[in-house]
Amino acid sequence: MSAPLARFAAQRKVRFAECDPAGIVFYPRYFEYLNGLVEDWFEAIGFPFHETHIGGRIGTPVRALEAEFLRSSRLGEVLELSLELLEVGRTSARLEGVFSCAGEERFRARCAIVYVDFQEGPLPWPSEMRAAMTGSAA
Repeated sequence: MSAPLARFAAQRKVRFAECDPAGIVFYPRYFEYLNGLVEDWFEAIGFPFHETHIGGRIGTPVRALEAEFLRSSRLGEVLELSLELLEVGRTSARLEGVFSCAGEERFRARCAIVYVDFQEGPLPWPSEMRAAMTGSAA
C-alpha cells in the first residue's frame, strides 16, 4: 500500500456519557469519534462543516465503512486519534482512522466519503479543497 496523502491527529478523553455501566466505551461511540475527527480535519484545512454544510449546502457523507474493534476503552482514558487520507478520487475519498491509548490500538476503521451537493448529488472535489486535503498547491 502506498503512503497516505495526508495525516491529521487529535486527542479525546473518554467521557462518562460515552460509556456503558461498566465504564467501557459503548462501541457505536467510536463512529461518532470518527465523524468528529473528520469534521475537525476539514475545519483544520479550512473547510468547516458549519460553512460547507449549512452555508454551502454541500456535505461529505460516508458511503462505505469497515471497522475493527480491537480493545476496549474506558472512562477517563485519553485516546490518540489519527486520520489518514489514503486516496482522493473524482467525487470521493478514502480515509483511515486509528484510535489508540498508551500505544495500544483500540479501533481502526476505513471509510469512503463522497463530496455531494444536497440537491444535485455527487460533485467533483473543488481544486482548492483537494489541494488542502492533500497538502499540495492548488
